[in-house]
Amino acid sequence: MLYLIGLGLNERGISKEGLLALEKCKKVYLEGYTVDFPYKISELNLGKKKIIRLARAEVESEKMIKEAKSIKIALLVYGSPLFATTHISLLLDAQKQGVNTKVIYSASVFDAIGETGLQLYKFGKTTSMPKWGTNFEPDFMHYVKQNQEINAHSLILVDIGLEFERALIQLRENGTENKVNMEKIVVCSALGTESQQIFYGSLEDLKEKIVMKPFCFVIPEDMHFIEKEFLERFG
Repeated sequence: MLYLIGLGLNERGISKEGLLALEKCKKVYLEGYTVDFPYKISELNLGKKKIIRLARAEVESEKMIKEAKSIKIALLVYGSPLFATTHISLLLDAQKQGVNTKVIYSASVFDAIGETGLQLYKFGKTTSMPKWGTNFEPDFMHYVKQNQEINAHSLILVDIGLEFERALIQLRENGTENKVNMEKIVVCSALGTESQQIFYGSLEDLKEKIVMKPFCFVIPEDMHFIEKEFLERFG
């Protein structure tokens, strides 16, 4: 049996259902490569269970599926467990090999961005900002351009290890290439934690902010007056 269990957005975010499932598991793994955790893993209160942190290659291998054929194991995932396509593939591979699976959900950034005041059903495609390197500058803002063409808000997730100052530079450069309007944008930092912060302003204004990880960007499009009134509280 393989459980995929969401941890939610803070160290107390796991559900009661998730905790009950962990009690049945012989092994508990943690997927730790898709997000900069806003807390120390040691702060997770999961009883006496030992948490084994896995790299991407281990999650994408047959390791857990082989074990789940004979024992109950769990993979803990920050936020909601089906956030990443890797986890969908893991479920599919497990089911093909006759391994029972269960997904136990928790809150994710998709829930928490509602605190900006922007209406969730008015968001378009979500895009991810990778960390650029030498000869590696993938285009991530073309999805934002597509969203703006239909007046939809855009959520931009930021890859692990990318510092805020550098992320702003990449946002500006790739946004300019795609002719994306970014008069004012939103920065969401450590959503769902006691350190949560939301900022709204121009790129120049945001350069002065101290932003902790994990963080994401939201580029709003045409707003209802209630959205605009709520969002401007963060200006």
